[in-house]
Amino acid sequence: MSTRALLEVIALTPEDAIAAQTGGADRVELVSQMAADGLTPELSVFGAVRAAVDIDVRVMLRRTAGFAAGDLGQLVRAAAEFREAGADQFVLGFLDDAGAVDVRAVERLVAGLDGCRWTFHRAIDHAAHREEVRKALAGLPGLDTYLTAGSAAGVEQGMQTLLGEAGRYEERLLVGGGLTLAHVPALRAAGVDAFHVGGAVRPSGWTEPVAPEAVRTWRRAIDPA
Repeated sequence: MSTRALLEVIALTPEDAIAAQTGGADRVELVSQMAADGLTPELSVFGAVRAAVDIDVRVMLRRTAGFAAGDLGQLVRAAAEFREAGADQFVLGFLDDAGAVDVRAVERLVAGLDGCRWTFHRAIDHAAHREEVRKALAGLPGLDTYLTAGSAAGVEQGMQTLLGEAGRYEERLLVGGGLTLAHVPALRAAGVDAFHVGGAVRPSGWTEPVAPEAVRTWRRAIDPA
């Protein structure tokens, strides 16, 4: 395959972002508090990361664990602060109590992003009906990616869904969530060209930083040529 696949690495710190870039990542997803599966980072951390690396940075907009929007006004204010600080890519996604997209929350937050590109994250894997997620979000400005494992349980359980969705949609399919190197060949063969890793590039666990050599291993795996 001649087209370079996208490799996105979860970063918590500037050191993580530098290691990701050194290892060959194309983008970092900047978050805090992985014990809650990734929340909005501190504005100062974004500034330090943006100054430290040249690759793209997508900032998580999520204040609480789970997929409820919570204090939407707080999220809108945070998005405005990140935009003022130079952030131009984001990650978000909210569901209501019935497992449907919280369209009101998503639309209100996206309205303040000035058309910036953004990812709808793994809320799609926890939705009651994943096809309805895409229908509800169709046409929203800036939406260019869905981060998904194909299943709330992870890539291993969601593989058939991922293989069936590959290449079907305008938005990019970014695969992550229990992703292992063993999953890559089948996904690449199906046309998946974007991969998201976190713990897989931290051999010593989340208490330790990203390892550049682990990122290089993933770079070679998704683009063996």
